[in-house]
Amino acid sequence: MARDKLLLIPGPSPVLPRILDRLAVSTVSHVGPEMAADLKDALANLKRIVFCERGEAFIVAGAGTLSMEMALVNTAAPGDKILVLSQGYFGDRMAAVGRAFGLDVDLLQSRWGAVVPPADLAAALGRADYRIVAATHVDTATGSCAPVEDYAGIVRRAGALYIVDGVCATGGIPERMDDWGIDVVLTAAQKCFGAPPGLAILVFSERAMDKRRGLASVPAYYADLLRWLPVMNDPTQYFSTPCVNEIRAFAEGARIVLEEGVEARFRRHARFARAIRAGLSALGFTFLTDASCLADTLSVAVYPAGVEDKAFRGRLAEKGVVVAGGLAQTAGKVFRMGHMGNLTRDQLEFALGALEGTLADLGGRPVRGAALAAGRAILEETR
Repeated sequence: MARDKLLLIPGPSPVLPRILDRLAVSTVSHVGPEMAADLKDALANLKRIVFCERGEAFIVAGAGTLSMEMALVNTAAPGDKILVLSQGYFGDRMAAVGRAFGLDVDLLQSRWGAVVPPADLAAALGRADYRIVAATHVDTATGSCAPVEDYAGIVRRAGALYIVDGVCATGGIPERMDDWGIDVVLTAAQKCFGAPPGLAILVFSERAMDKRRGLASVPAYYADLLRWLPVMNDPTQYFSTPCVNEIRAFAEGARIVLEEGVEARFRRHARFARAIRAGLSALGFTFLTDASCLADTLSVAVYPAGVEDKAFRGRLAEKGVVVAGGLAQTAGKVFRMGHMGNLTRDQLEFALGALEGTLADLGGRPVRGAALAAGRAILEETR
């Protein structure tokens, strides 16, 4: 068999054999004791990872987009005004999801590569009575990491509920729900958790659950949290058949996060991000994202003059590393490189070598070993 390529797209991230093994075990009853134990463990560990002592966690079959739907339809009362902060493609998607359900959504956008300044959020909340504010923590298209903690204080002073899209952040960048005052974190399995895709994952604060319980109904059936709540409290109960093996694999991924230690994991993501960007800079790449809001989970690298996108990514894949192209207005101008989940130092160094070799193959003249030396300098500096 051909050697597996190192998957460094902005998710899914590489899946450890230990997690893959949970997909390969025999499928058990979705209401049996094995599944119940893993789901309860995953829910409890998820709350630890987002620092939520109270509230409710939910894990259901679906994607991150379903998490967006569930967050909005379970918190928006009739007539509620919603403000979505967007620094790219997925913030815009959050607004589109809300409008698809007929919700009253306003969009406050930054340019791509930047974030909405907290002062702009405060000004917007002073102009209208928004009941819900939603922000993307890290936009996968732009690599911009929003100041979600700064937003939290502003939103709470305005009396609104605060939703954070953590799909490209949760488990890799701090999200402290109780301390900061985040009401909903929505996420997915396949990025910082290093598990296979296929799960919609949410944590609701007590305040957000109270809002849902106060709604007479929501425009959803499968996505209605109150239909799922009895199952989350007692996984031997039935509402809709869950994806058993994927949940058991995610449970293993969450255990790995806690075995590493969440604070240590956050530090590793930050260190690896700096090392990869140092290596890319040594090769002549620049970045779409402003230096003030670079994410620790992915980088959006702008090609040097004369480097063609598809040729570069194709040759890099031949060397064993897969990265993603740009989205929308950045297509053909950048590549997006994930560095999240259970990435190792050896994999990071392999990727830097492959990037340098690819640039040389396409006619560039990188200084031999410069990318690896720059990356290693960061890794050694922080020991």
